[in-house]
Amino acid sequence: TKARIGQLTTEHGIIETPVFMPPATRGFLKSVDSVDVADNIKNQMLLVNTYHLYLRPGDKFVKKFGGIHKFMSFDRPILSDSGGFQVWSLNKKGEKLAKITEDGVAFRSNIDGSKHMFTPEKSIEIQHNLGVDILMAFDECTDDNFSKEKVDKVLDRSNRWLLRSCDFHQKLQKKN
Repeated sequence: TKARIGQLTTEHGIIETPVFMPPATRGFLKSVDSVDVADNIKNQMLLVNTYHLYLRPGDKFVKKFGGIHKFMSFDRPILSDSGGFQVWSLNKKGEKLAKITEDGVAFRSNIDGSKHMFTPEKSIEIQHNLGVDILMAFDECTDDNFSKEKVDKVLDRSNRWLLRSCDFHQKLQKKN
């Protein structure tokens, strides 16, 4: 067939694409043990959530624990999202819990109402603290009812945030 298959090589293994990534949003799988996913289901990788792990138990705690792989007892590749969707979605629930500016997104925790700020640099720092294999650049999401002009503004800002995310990622890599 004309199906495409690729391979991504990470510190924790090779990923053959296309791949299904079960969500381990808060660092655990619901209803399934991570050992079952790795050994019995033979899943290649998991997806964790930057926003949720930052708030609880905390990215610095996970780092002290030895990183997300040890925290989860999962020795295969792990991908994290940037947290952009979660902070954007805080305004979708009827409350204005997040404010988006050029610098980043100021938001209140959905858990306890505490104030936080995600910038492209902060998102990358959290993902480095988690020790994921594949990380994502911080981005701004759009509503399906945005005008073309608004979508263009969001895309332009996301591109600027991408450059900041990449620059900071490279700085952190040089430190290690």
